[in-house]
Amino acid sequence: MRRNQSILDLEIIAVKIRRNVLEICRQRGGYAAQGVALADVTAALYFDEMRPDSEGWFHDRFVLSNGHDAIMTYGALAETGHYTIEQLRTYNEDGSQVDQSPIEGQLGFEITAGSLGQGPSQAAGLAWALRQQGSDKRVYCLFSDGELQEGNVWEAAMFAAHQKLDNLCFIVDNNDMQASGRAVDVLGVEPVPEKFEAFGCKTRRITGTDMAELLDTFDEARATKGQPYVMICDTRLWDGIDCLQQALPMAHYTAKAAVDWDEGLAEITATLSALEARRDG
Repeated sequence: MRRNQSILDLEIIAVKIRRNVLEICRQRGGYAAQGVALADVTAALYFDEMRPDSEGWFHDRFVLSNGHDAIMTYGALAETGHYTIEQLRTYNEDGSQVDQSPIEGQLGFEITAGSLGQGPSQAAGLAWALRQQGSDKRVYCLFSDGELQEGNVWEAAMFAAHQKLDNLCFIVDNNDMQASGRAVDVLGVEPVPEKFEAFGCKTRRITGTDMAELLDTFDEARATKGQPYVMICDTRLWDGIDCLQQALPMAHYTAKAAVDWDEGLAEITATLSALEARRDG
């Protein structure tokens, strides 16, 4: 289902999404580290995998369960033109319509996200309803490894497998970091693939920053019949911006004063220039 986007084209988009995330969060801080790390997943999803409709939006549906990762969606929708970067710079500001954890009906968001673990069951219900209607729309749901500590996630997996919802693709951001610390220390969730397989899902564990692997996995998900598909994307906070990943202690939330935003943007600018030179040369 390629849209004539090369891997290099998508990698360039991912870098632009990272740049947008930094531009959005530098005003007041936020969940920038997750948005940066998920940029490749986001570029593959929004710019290649989900089919466009005839009205300038998407034919397929995306459910964001972990509301704090809204920053990745904002970063992508700045590139599609659905938000301006000026609008997004009001992120988490008093009175802003650009919520840090968005509500249902806000452009780009299917559900009110914030109570973690709720998205998978809502996505499964949506996928079931679409199938009942005879729709060919696919449903994608992103949630975090910390949400695997919630029983609701496993009820959703059980329901989706029982109903053979092959129009449903779960995407797990497996970054081993949650508000209270590392997931492995708070309440370990591994082995993630084997657990979903035990519930009847087809799974694949990949590197969440490898564009070729992401595209191949989305292809495999679409080709899978009779089972929901779970792609477990191993990421680490700040993946894609070396100076921030190496210099900062890993934390779920990034305060404004904790980051040298200019240093991160300088690295992003250099990376983008190098990729564009490869493309144009």
